[in-house]
Amino acid sequence: MKPEKEATLPATDADIAKLSFEDALKELEQIVDQLEKGTVGLEESIAIYARGEALKTHCNDLLRSAEQRIEKITLGTDGRPSGTEPLDVE
Repeated sequence: MKPEKEATLPATDADIAKLSFEDALKELEQIVDQLEKGTVGLEESIAIYARGEALKTHCNDLLRSAEQRIEKITLGTDGRPSGTEPLDVE
């Protein structure tokens, strides 16, 4: 009987929520690489694809949060900085 392969990825969304943007993106890139190369079996592909979706959502949420914190400097009629306002993100 073959020993079961130990999972190398954290298994829950709670683990993903703890990741920084950079760490989540790095893991997502690794998943994409594995899927593109076809080096994993079908069941593992399905599992890591689902994890990749969760990582993508986490990265998008972190980016949206960062965008909301960014402000642009407003200039007065004399051309000098007069304050800030939310950045227009399109």
